[in-house]
Amino acid sequence: MIESFRKNRVGILLMVCSSICVCVGQLLWKLSAEGSFLYLIAGFAIYGVGALAMIVAYKFGKVSVLQPILSLNYILSLVLAATVLKETITLVKCIGVLILLAGVILIAGGDEVTEDASV
Repeated sequence: MIESFRKNRVGILLMVCSSICVCVGQLLWKLSAEGSFLYLIAGFAIYGVGALAMIVAYKFGKVSVLQPILSLNYILSLVLAATVLKETITLVKCIGVLILLAGVILIAGGDEVTEDASV
């Protein structure tokens, strides 16, 4: 498991950064619904940075490992909703977050690591 994280480290970090940017961009879109054009533009800019980070991340790891990391969007959205928008988080939502987090860790750490047979 640790070897998989090491092997895909750059891609995983870029995907986590992508998730953060995408969630913050979407939060700014939500806040722009109250009439702030600046939030709308900032949301698009940050979301765009997240999309670019995701594209670059694919150069540094397998899609089967990196793509599921985008499930962190759901976790980050829940945290932002609770902290910024003051939405109520239920026990069921917390359990769902823990299950998602466990799945992301298992998938990111489950990449097969093969030994080089030519040596």
